Amino acid sequence: MASSLSTKPFLGSASSNASSALGSAHSGLSKLASPCQISFRRQPRKLVFIHPSILHHTSQKFKLLEVHMETISVLQHMENHMVGGVGCVVDGCPPRLPLSEEDLQLDLDRRRPGQSRITTPRKETDTCKIISGVAEGVTTGSPIAVNVPNTDQRGHDYSEMSKAYRPSHADATYDFKYGVRSIQGGGRSSARETIGRVAAGAIAKKILKKTYHVFAYVSQVHKVVLPEGLVNHETLTLEQNQVSNHVADNLGAASASAYFFIVSKNYAMGRNLSARHQITKILTVLFLLFFHPPMGLVLGNTVYLVKVALNVKSLPIINDKVSLCFKSYQIESNIVRCPDPEYAEKMIEAIDAVRIKGDSVGGVVTCIVKNAPRGLGSPVFDKLEAELAKAALSLPATKGFELGSGFAGTLMTGSEHNDEFYMDDQGRIRTKTNRSGGIQGGISNGETIYMRIGFKPTSTIGKKQHTVTRGKEETDLIARGRHDPCVVPRAVPMVEAMVALVLVDQLMSQYAQCELFAINPSLQEPLELPRLDEASV
Repeated sequence: MASSLSTKPFLGSASSNASSALGSAHSGLSKLASPCQISFRRQPRKLVFIHPSILHHTSQKFKLLEVHMETISVLQHMENHMVGGVGCVVDGCPPRLPLSEEDLQLDLDRRRPGQSRITTPRKETDTCKIISGVAEGVTTGSPIAVNVPNTDQRGHDYSEMSKAYRPSHADATYDFKYGVRSIQGGGRSSARETIGRVAAGAIAKKILKKTYHVFAYVSQVHKVVLPEGLVNHETLTLEQNQVSNHVADNLGAASASAYFFIVSKNYAMGRNLSARHQITKILTVLFLLFFHPPMGLVLGNTVYLVKVALNVKSLPIINDKVSLCFKSYQIESNIVRCPDPEYAEKMIEAIDAVRIKGDSVGGVVTCIVKNAPRGLGSPVFDKLEAELAKAALSLPATKGFELGSGFAGTLMTGSEHNDEFYMDDQGRIRTKTNRSGGIQGGISNGETIYMRIGFKPTSTIGKKQHTVTRGKEETDLIARGRHDPCVVPRAVPMVEAMVALVLVDQLMSQYAQCELFAINPSLQEPLELPRLDEASV
């Protein structure tokens, strides 16, 4: 992001020369690799080899960052404004997992800049390339290397950043810690480092895909707050095509029972409609596959086709489950990624209002894990919520983490907050409420895990702010260039990625520790292991 300084003078020429010399020294030091590790568990660091194909793109070495868990590790490489690009090496992925670049590209597209007017205008396709670890369409068990080149870098835009610190940005603290920092693109403090996280998270989500589901959405932008309970978490879907498939599956189920949706009182004829239903189903799916208009329009056309195909005057009441599927489509049908269309518009307006003023706002991303197994997490230091919080709070611009009732729980009494147990129809112990957020004592209890992550307003803004130069002279700074007026729309896939990585790590650990021997069936449930596609087995 380019920036400009006001006409206030800096320190004298000697200090200016010193600052320039420091900048020159930095340009040489920036060519050195700068390893840094985030350890999810305290244990010896693994020796990680970088595939040489990654490094041939540039004479500059990459900065490295390792996200190290117990069973799976992610090593990032990044240069925000170098042609070599950014990426990751994922070690510990199980073999025989069907994996392609298209699997990663979906989430990378959701994360990429320039996708709408409420994100940074930087234009990057973020097209990924799998370099190693995959053969004949499946993982081999060896480290998976992924690279994403930079195509719209503007390193020269950051020349003024070498002189003055952006308020609330990592510019100053990186200097305080290291005595040197990467000027171009903000270095490791740039959100572009999350490409490696999202690519690795996409692999984790592919492992979980058929068994456990991680969904995130924007629940707050500035003062626009999505009311609690307005979103039905049971019907959330991650991708647009998943909604279409889910709707088609529901139609197929209805066909099997020879009735179209749920028969209303006005249409309780009880006769077999399978032949005409098949025609209606085909027409409906054609609309879903070829037109993909807003769900309201699809629903309207579908109902009209039902009426024509069945030649009835009174239309059946649509199954609530199918109806909610249409609503869940809204997560990816608007640029702010809020599942409620009405609140999505309010959030977009809030972002637009500050964007045109050169300002920024923060927000909250809510994330859920559906069908979460019991037993993930360990007591004391490795509690599941601690692992999730560390993963989420390692993301750029994060400032808060809540699980379940969060801080609101402090306003309740024990009798109000406790999740009472009961026996469900399948003979399983469940909780009537879920204020614990699916985790009790640091261990998952089988209920939906849900959490909220707070993101601060983007620190790089186009309004004049008072700051200090690297030469320790007070001045004013007006940052110019390309930045997000609100980070939360693009943070959604980032949160999903980090949560998915933690879940895969915990699943593998739980299986290794607690299912090596036969379980105690009176108290334990066997893990429902992720399933491979039959074609890959």
